[in-house]
Amino acid sequence: MKKFPLLLLCLVFSVIVEADELAARNQVNGVFEDVRDAVVAAIESRGLVINYTAHIADMLTRTGADLGATRQVFDKAEIVEFCSARLSRQMMEADPHNIVLCPFALSIYTLPGEKGVVWVSYRRPPARAGKAVADMLEAIAAEAGR
Repeated sequence: MKKFPLLLLCLVFSVIVEADELAARNQVNGVFEDVRDAVVAAIESRGLVINYTAHIADMLTRTGADLGATRQVFDKAEIVEFCSARLSRQMMEADPHNIVLCPFALSIYTLPGEKGVVWVSYRRPPARAGKAVADMLEAIAAEAGR
């Protein structure tokens, strides 16, 4: 995997938290592929395994024509899903209904008209799911902006 240390150090990073606290959005100045690679590296550096990458922008483009949709929602968009056996177990031992939060996912996307801006977002787990899960997701998202 390519390393982008200088680029990542130069990225400007800011956090925007949704008012309803269901999602956190991190704005990163950079290039989609570099930010996505930084997210993947941050996940893998913790010894975690990526289960699946959903290519959301491609799916919307592919299905849009069938639906008669003409609006481009994203320039590029992927959702990276991964798991932490330890944190998942802790979260579900605390409340088995936390299963809905698995796998963990981070969305990386760019919006039309926002040159040089990449968004990294994730679902904020409720307090009952455990602070460790929230801290991990926040830290991984933050590493994309370094």
